[in-house]
Amino acid sequence: MTPIPAPRPVPSRPTARTLYEGGWLRLRACGAWEYAERTRARGAVVIVAVTPADEVLFVEQFRVPVAQWTIEMPAGLVGDGAGMGDESALTAAARELEEETGWRPARVDFLHEGPSSAGMSSEQIAFVRARNLTRTGPGGGDASEDIRVHAVPRPEAHAWLRACAQAGYSIDPKLFAGLWFLEHGA
Repeated sequence: MTPIPAPRPVPSRPTARTLYEGGWLRLRACGAWEYAERTRARGAVVIVAVTPADEVLFVEQFRVPVAQWTIEMPAGLVGDGAGMGDESALTAAARELEEETGWRPARVDFLHEGPSSAGMSSEQIAFVRARNLTRTGPGGGDASEDIRVHAVPRPEAHAWLRACAQAGYSIDPKLFAGLWFLEHGA
């Protein structure tokens, strides 16, 4: 196995200054870097979920920044609602999965955490695995969302995603990390 590099010291950085602050995001500058921070959430969670029929759950929704319909794994913000300041990623995942897909997990396990886009945002995303799902409703998100749920047989997931890309959907690359976790025993 290739040796793991020794940790390097974190360089000191100049104090960041705020360039703009909106309702959900803040644009910051620190030296030559400009980046975004969330102001009303502590991070995000991506949910790897498989139904009792061995179907992977995907969601389809229009994303304004890319002006396209996207296929993603269910996901959401951590601690973004009133009184949710101390919400954990696991609690947020269970809440978001049921809200978006209509499936409630009996258990949610942590898989991995890391930056969503290390060169553009300070946001950290956690991947979790939702287990032992029970159907509770149709899903579709809250009143501000227009989400369509897709339950795709696990062996067909890669081909289905390729077909969606060919049809013009934007495919969120994070979902391939979620599929990797499934394929490697998560």
